[in-house]
Amino acid sequence: MKEVNVGICGLGTVGGGTFNVLTRNAERIAGRAGCRIRIGRVATRTPRDDIDLGDTPFSTDIADVVNDPSIDIVVELIGGYDTAYELVMSAIRNGKHVVTANKALIAMYGNELFEAADRHGVNVAYEAGVAGGIPVIKAIREGLSANRIDWMAGIINGTGNYILTEMRAGRAFDEVLKEAQALGYAEADPTFDVEGTDAAHKLTIMASAGFGVPLQFEKAYTEGIADVTPYDIAHAEALGYRIKHLGIARRRDNGIELRVHPTLVPKSHLIAQVDGVLNAVLVDGDAVGQTMYYGPGAGDEATASAVIADIVDVARSVAAQSQQRVPYLGFEPDAMESLDVLPMEDIQSAYYLRIHALDRPGVLASVASILSEHGINIESIMQKESELEDGRIPVIILTHTVQERQINRAIEDLESLADVQGHVIRIRAENFS
Repeated sequence: MKEVNVGICGLGTVGGGTFNVLTRNAERIAGRAGCRIRIGRVATRTPRDDIDLGDTPFSTDIADVVNDPSIDIVVELIGGYDTAYELVMSAIRNGKHVVTANKALIAMYGNELFEAADRHGVNVAYEAGVAGGIPVIKAIREGLSANRIDWMAGIINGTGNYILTEMRAGRAFDEVLKEAQALGYAEADPTFDVEGTDAAHKLTIMASAGFGVPLQFEKAYTEGIADVTPYDIAHAEALGYRIKHLGIARRRDNGIELRVHPTLVPKSHLIAQVDGVLNAVLVDGDAVGQTMYYGPGAGDEATASAVIADIVDVARSVAAQSQQRVPYLGFEPDAMESLDVLPMEDIQSAYYLRIHALDRPGVLASVASILSEHGINIESIMQKESELEDGRIPVIILTHTVQERQINRAIEDLESLADVQGHVIRIRAENFS
């Protein structure tokens, strides 16, 4: 049986998991790949005493992996931007295939990396960059290749999902975030998780693979969860909804929507019932309809599962000396479309609005009149006298689907009313029907 040599760069959480699973399941993996996958070299700046490398060559310089002529596949698991970019580009120039779990790298520089890989006749695989152990990229590029994909939506950041899940019990955002950090679900600097950047990286990749458009991370609308309150979560529940932090990509006639933000989802929908640190992705295709992919979005061996799936795919082509491959973004370069990302004012959604108004006659009539003037229909309205405080009362409104520009103008007019205090809180709502 032919042997394919793999070099692992980075021995952190995912790198360690990848080494352990490749070692533990070597025979089973070889049986599936049709070749033996040998770890030919490991490089990491910080050695780990808890991993027995045996006789595997080890270095603290990742360049040793890239420059080793015996290595067929370079596995980039160091994370970050600059060093990872140089590592991957060097591997490509040296004629080596690349497997990466680095969603930020692919979202930011994927177009350039894929073009370079094409020129040098090598593969760049990135399944583990999106939704951890869930094989959603493989599903989009291969399992759903017969479909025109109309939209995708997903819980693609486990930290945010954990926080919103715990807040349903009335707990404050800051309290739950500290707990998530203590449990290892959130980084010491949780900015990418709670502000939506991590989810935007992943959504950018999914949208490109699903719609056949270039990666356009810089155009993704990104809104985090720090302003979501237990009050809004409770009132969404009373209206029959859960608040989830979703990445949503939708094909329109004049472009695509690419947005990450808190979203009201009907409690009856499967994705509303995905709690804790788990991820879930919905994909809607014209032939298959709506499908959902669910599972762990992070973790050492869960993510390693996706990394090794890519290694197996690439190793098969190496062993067969074949240039045939699945296109990086699911479409051959000449079949890619140049659809622009639509500005947020052009997207369509229903809306949850929370308005703090003075408890005076005619206030509700004024609010309804402004919404009507902007072509916005009200689906439901909620006002509880028990919540009256200092002469003010929260008014909760759920609208029908309208364009974002309509709601923006309506909110401006609502905030200008003398009887409305402070800012109007707005959360988008989706039915996925």
